[in-house]
Amino acid sequence: MLSARMAPVGTHPVIAPGNHRAFMEYALEAARLSPPRADKFCVGACLVNAETGQVLSTGYSLELPGDRPGDPGRTHAEHCCFIKIADQYGIKEERIGDVLPPNTVLYTTMEPCNSRLSGNRSCVDRIIGLGDAVKTVYVGIREPDTFIAANSGRNRLEKAGIQMVFVEGLEDRILNVAMAGHEK
Repeated sequence: MLSARMAPVGTHPVIAPGNHRAFMEYALEAARLSPPRADKFCVGACLVNAETGQVLSTGYSLELPGDRPGDPGRTHAEHCCFIKIADQYGIKEERIGDVLPPNTVLYTTMEPCNSRLSGNRSCVDRIIGLGDAVKTVYVGIREPDTFIAANSGRNRLEKAGIQMVFVEGLEDRILNVAMAGHEK
């Protein structure tokens, strides 16, 4: 375990490039910060420069307010990562691909959503919307069918040239955190 709470911006832990399990553990730490509720999953994510191992941003479900201009609704973990980069550079979220390092990857404890019950923009749409800025998404678990049955986000990502890779070995821990607030 890296720490009991997430590091402030710019003070993320040093993790060796390619240590997928350690990056997923860091995303899992973020997920633990998400407020447990029966109407959502507790998900954590981090954007990483794959060449250097530098964590560029982190996020967790409901970390940031969902009242962004033109984008109401709840913030998902991946979305929070993107918002933080946009705010850091003073640009719109759709433009963060212009400032991300060439080998940026995304780690997320749960498969990115492909559709949302709220009708808001899905995380898959956000990732694809970045063009070729993120070429690989590392995932801890598939999205359970609790809210949306048969998430087909992987197919859409792969059709857009974005690889989705499962990081094995943390599934039980990730699912336990993701389902916090749900009846057992």
